[in-house]
Amino acid sequence: MNFYTNTHPYYCGIDLHTRLLYVCIIDNENNVLVHEKINDSPEKLIRLLQPYLGAVVVGVECMHCWYWVSDFCQENGIDFILGHALYMKAIHAGKTKNDRIDALKIAKLIRGGNFPLAHAYPKEHRSIRDALRRRTHIMRMSAQLKAHVSSTVSQYNLPAPETRLNLQNSPARQHMHHFFPDEAVQKSMDLNLNIINTMVHEMYKIEHYVKLKAQYHKGSDFHILKSFPGIGKILALTILYEVGDIQRFGRVQQFASYARLVKCKAESAGKTYGTQGNKIGNGHSAKPPFCT
Repeated sequence: MNFYTNTHPYYCGIDLHTRLLYVCIIDNENNVLVHEKINDSPEKLIRLLQPYLGAVVVGVECMHCWYWVSDFCQENGIDFILGHALYMKAIHAGKTKNDRIDALKIAKLIRGGNFPLAHAYPKEHRSIRDALRRRTHIMRMSAQLKAHVSSTVSQYNLPAPETRLNLQNSPARQHMHHFFPDEAVQKSMDLNLNIINTMVHEMYKIEHYVKLKAQYHKGSDFHILKSFPGIGKILALTILYEVGDIQRFGRVQQFASYARLVKCKAESAGKTYGTQGNKIGNGHSAKPPFCT
């Protein structure tokens, strides 16, 4: 866990929501200068921060809508830090919780050097990484549909298709359009197969787009990754865009922890109580490529 320890004249904590922000600004003496709720408007946010520009750092919790705040700070030359949501919850959990208190606690965490840092992914590659993540989500949905077709064949005890039931291939999917004797069952399977066809087509388009971007932005790294046995195009792209700048990891152990390959023991009074924190890290990174 890394903490933000730089000092500034002013510290701004923002409790971030989809359409609302609760902004709290404190100074080095712990005096509350601003404590206000505003809409998600860059104009209103810059109005609050204007008197402190050049001397303030802005911190938010890592949630789904932090992108625009990071971009806003970058455009206006404001120091921005992203907080690790799970660690922040463990540090400032209290009996009473509301947006006003959360914004103040975030500001105080930054001032006290107890703000746990998360990686603020660079703007230029962020949307490409998200497109690749969306492709993974669609792939998993497609796998569920394929499994349903396969289980339906077993459900009705039908003979196995002459060709191997590999629905990743277009001829196999086409064969299944005329496979089931029951009309209603066939209609249900046609629905699955048509959706799979669309998903496969769209996934190929995303793969091609991301591959072109990778070859343009990080061509040498992409080809080096593909040279490893067992790492193909998709795994290379996943490692490339999920890891980002490898130099941000000071040690190999830190990278292994980020990839969820480290089992952390829970110990107390000389006794071991198993492991904990096994899901802390990048959940979008596939373990097999990192193991290789």
